[in-house]
Amino acid sequence: MARCLVQLADRSPSLTGKQQFAAFASTARRKSPVPPPGLPLRGEFIFTNNEETCPRAQIVPPLLLREACSRFKVMDRSELHSNMDKGGGNVKYVLTGEGAGTLFLIDEKSGDIHATKRLDREEKAMYTLVAKVLDRNTNAELEPDTEFNIKIHDINDNEPKFAKDIYFASVPEMSEVGTSVVTITANDADDQTYGNSAKLVYSILQGQPYFSVDSENGTIKTALPGMDREVKEHYQVVIQAKDMAGQMGGLSGTTTVSITLSDVNDSPPRFANHSFRMTAVESTEVGGAIGRIKADDPDVGRNAEMEYSIVGGHDMFNIITDQTTQEGIIIIKKALDYESKRDYEFRVEVKNTYLDARFISGLQFIDHATVKITVEDVDESPVFTRNPYVIEVHEDTAAGSFVGVVSARDPDADNKPVKYSIDRHTDLERLFNIDSVNGTITTLKALDREMSKWHNISVVATEINNPRQTTRVPVFIKVLDVNDNAPEFAMSYDTFVCENVKAGQLIQTISAVDTDEPLVGHKFVFSMSSTNPNFTIDDRQDNTANILTRRGGFSRREMSVYFLPVVISDNDYPIQSSTSTLVVRVCACDSRGNMQTCNSEVLPFSDGLTTGALVAILLCVIILLMIVVLFAALRRQRKKEPLIISKEDVRDNVVSYNDEGGGEEDTQAFDIGTLRNPEVMDANKLRRDIIPEMLFPFRRTSPIKDNADVRDFINGRLQENDTDPTAPPYDSLATYAYEGGGSLAESLSSLESGATEGDQDYDYLGNWGPQFKKLAEMYIGKSPDRET
Repeated sequence: MARCLVQLADRSPSLTGKQQFAAFASTARRKSPVPPPGLPLRGEFIFTNNEETCPRAQIVPPLLLREACSRFKVMDRSELHSNMDKGGGNVKYVLTGEGAGTLFLIDEKSGDIHATKRLDREEKAMYTLVAKVLDRNTNAELEPDTEFNIKIHDINDNEPKFAKDIYFASVPEMSEVGTSVVTITANDADDQTYGNSAKLVYSILQGQPYFSVDSENGTIKTALPGMDREVKEHYQVVIQAKDMAGQMGGLSGTTTVSITLSDVNDSPPRFANHSFRMTAVESTEVGGAIGRIKADDPDVGRNAEMEYSIVGGHDMFNIITDQTTQEGIIIIKKALDYESKRDYEFRVEVKNTYLDARFISGLQFIDHATVKITVEDVDESPVFTRNPYVIEVHEDTAAGSFVGVVSARDPDADNKPVKYSIDRHTDLERLFNIDSVNGTITTLKALDREMSKWHNISVVATEINNPRQTTRVPVFIKVLDVNDNAPEFAMSYDTFVCENVKAGQLIQTISAVDTDEPLVGHKFVFSMSSTNPNFTIDDRQDNTANILTRRGGFSRREMSVYFLPVVISDNDYPIQSSTSTLVVRVCACDSRGNMQTCNSEVLPFSDGLTTGALVAILLCVIILLMIVVLFAALRRQRKKEPLIISKEDVRDNVVSYNDEGGGEEDTQAFDIGTLRNPEVMDANKLRRDIIPEMLFPFRRTSPIKDNADVRDFINGRLQENDTDPTAPPYDSLATYAYEGGGSLAESLSSLESGATEGDQDYDYLGNWGPQFKKLAEMYIGKSPDRET
């Protein structure tokens, strides 16, 4: 490192003379000495040293070029001229660095630098270049590299720009003057540090006198007091940003700000109409809505939420708030009755659920309205006096006995008549009947409590003038107990007595049951119908009794089985008693009384027949009876007569052919067209293949079509069977012996005949056909004219 004296030769007109300064310069050729701070950056520096010669170099300060200029000379030869260039053409200048060869070109002979196109500071503000001096022949560096900067001088060629074309902002209504709304800023691409090209000033072009803008920072503020959202909600404000500090000639940019006044609760709810009229149908269910009322609140959102209530409450009505529509819904608390009360009137109150303390003073955020409701009448179904009915009736009541009465009425004002009926699906056994006029329930059959203690039926009340108005009520019929059943043994007893038993020994304990249910409980009395020499009974007074032996020494030879009749009585009214037989077998027992065998010994009876012989005889008799019954049944089946006994059967006009058809291909026996359309069948048309037995077929006279009484009779029976719940679920045939009026034969009863048969002419019977052939022969044959 060498210390050198540097002589500055300033080429600028502002510097004169010589300046000396101390500087540290690198002895390396490629290192340029660095001037100390405070000295001019433009000039030629000559380094001298007493001890050794310092390298000579040129320091080129930054060059300022004006942007937006095209093709101009950046630096001439004098600024980069090398001491090694003697003008002989042996020196070559080379330029490297940013933009070298594209934006900047150097004349390799003279060292002049030129710009090839327009420079834009906003694209790049400074370029760093390096100039080299080379030997043209050897390309060897003759001097150290000269590095210099080209700085683009800014001009005001960019207008201010906002980030958005339109901004959105909001401010609460009724805000004070000077309330900040929003701050918007613009950007200017010009140099912020040079001149006023990027110094912006903001102003408002549209939106006065409602808003103002801060000229320095672009903050928009309210400028008018009492701005009401309900009067005007949206505002369009145009803001301008201008550079050059707003001076003439500056560039400008604009943007639009859409400002919305947000709502505050500054408006109370109000009814547009302070009187509402509604109608309600009396059949409306409890909880059902009958109408809506609405108050107006110009506020929005939470500030417009309202709550409705009935002043002082009401017994029949209530009001709730629909949170979606902010309407008051009037609903029914209790069932309405047109016949009881037809008009209602009450007051409704509405208020905001959220209040703003800033606006409460001086305003009443509450309003009232009167609601009048008129009840409309509807045709209501009959109403029973009770629901349900519970009726008690004693069992064994005779058919047709009174059970109870149900009563229903038409709740409407005209009180139309009502008829009663029993739903037969609830009374399949048809145990009860009801008077359709007065609702009296009677029995159709005797009731038995032991079969069913309760009968649950449904009674239907129907308006006579409007059968669609019906009401059902359950009727629970309790069958009360009557002491109509005698007590009997509780079980079947297997009783035996030992042959070696002693007198007074217990052989069986018996008990009884009774299907009746007396109020005070059962109390049975046990006794014998007559004095028994073999056994006695001891009533224990607890509904049980002991069977004791009256004597000892029983023998199977004398009697193997004893039948002991026991009389059991109850204590209810009327007293019921029954005689049950206790079978006592005589068995052989050991010394401790344990049964060993009860088989009776084969001993001859007094008449010479044993028990086995009697059983065998009985079985033979039963077998013979079964054979006789079977034989009789077989003979009866063989002798079963056909439906048509003879060819002259008068029950129907049946033509017998006694042959088998030839199938579908047989077109001679039957007319297929006639089978497909029986209505066009010719009654006189005979078979063509054989001669029928009846040579003169009878042409049946068409019956009278308008048999109204027969048709009504059949329709009535058909409807009765269709509505019968006990009818079978399959198709069935029901026959009725009803002739009807209008018969061609008129009445055949002898009660309407004349005094004598001779007064009548029976010749017309011969025209009635074969059905009445026998009858015609009987009467025509007896005619006096015929006899003569």
